[in-house]
Amino acid sequence: MKRVFLIVLDSFGIGAMEDSASYGDIGVNTLKTVSSSPLFRMPHMEELGLFQIDGVKEALGGNRAAGSHSALIARMTERSRGKDTTIGHWEIAGVCSPKPLPTYPKGFPEEVLEPFRARTGRGVLCNLPYSGTTVIQEYGDAHLKTGDLIVYTSADSVFQIAAHEEVVPLEQLYEYCRMAREILQGEHGVGRVIARPFIGPRGGSFTRTAHRHDFSILPPADTMLDQLSQNGKDVIAVGKIKDIFAGKGITEAVYTSGNEEGIDRTLEYLDKAFEGLCFINLVDYDMLYGHRRDVDGYAGALSVFDRRLPEIMGKLREDDILMMTADHGCDPGYKATTDHTREYTPFLMYGRKIKPVNLGTRETFADIGATVLDYFGITPVFAGDTMI
Repeated sequence: MKRVFLIVLDSFGIGAMEDSASYGDIGVNTLKTVSSSPLFRMPHMEELGLFQIDGVKEALGGNRAAGSHSALIARMTERSRGKDTTIGHWEIAGVCSPKPLPTYPKGFPEEVLEPFRARTGRGVLCNLPYSGTTVIQEYGDAHLKTGDLIVYTSADSVFQIAAHEEVVPLEQLYEYCRMAREILQGEHGVGRVIARPFIGPRGGSFTRTAHRHDFSILPPADTMLDQLSQNGKDVIAVGKIKDIFAGKGITEAVYTSGNEEGIDRTLEYLDKAFEGLCFINLVDYDMLYGHRRDVDGYAGALSVFDRRLPEIMGKLREDDILMMTADHGCDPGYKATTDHTREYTPFLMYGRKIKPVNLGTRETFADIGATVLDYFGITPVFAGDTMI
């Protein structure tokens, strides 16, 4: 029974790509930034070879001793034109995007908002790029007074709807998101429509709840998930993976409230019998710390993952493979924006039968999906057709 456990450390970039300046990202390096925190400790990832990946030792000042490593390692280059969650995961799974998904730095046009207001029967507040924690403080009282929905975006390709849980019940908010998803197609086909529920008293401090839900656009072509499930393999999604792929190609899914639960669910699946892929997204690095530019929080969360990594590795069976990578960067030390950053990502592959070699820099994230398919004897049919 072959199994692959693919863990995405969401936004864990390892240095600016050559074209990062064209994305507004100058000198970014998520790993370098967080490694400066006193809370940063990743001895197990270091043993696997994280600090020997191309460019990492140099970025960290050369103070990481080179030597043997126990995993296959590589630096991954994003071929797609973008730096967001959806495009990053799609490319990991084999679908490269030659043009970026649409973004709205000045807000959404009336051709989007007019049908949205008509279908929901509610007005719209804000309609600008905004911090998700700030927007509810500045528009929360107006929302409570009028019932209008707080609609905002970011530098990413997202249409976000914030609403107080006592004004708009969760299922109703999710239905509004489905309406928006139907409207946002074609030239306005944003990567994700995101429900952002919050709570709190009028005139007080509002806080977002854990009931976020993403409604992604369908991948434009079959991914490794489709090819695996079409060949009778299990495709298990942990965290927001199901949302990112709009459920396409997934045979089983479980949502999580954060990294710790994501790791717990992964450990549970390590104890189960299945053949195929367990695809895990650990989102806290991005959502809680990267965008909020919290260096210590990011470093501490990475250290927690590293501390629990031996639990995961200890449950691997003879033919199991563990892969760890990222989908983009989100350098918490970069103050020019609070957006994702265009960075290389790490790749580490570990298993009892995996040779610990350094493969340098790869040309596309899609090599990961191709490698997963090759392990199961399935010929990849997408652009990333090289095998690690």
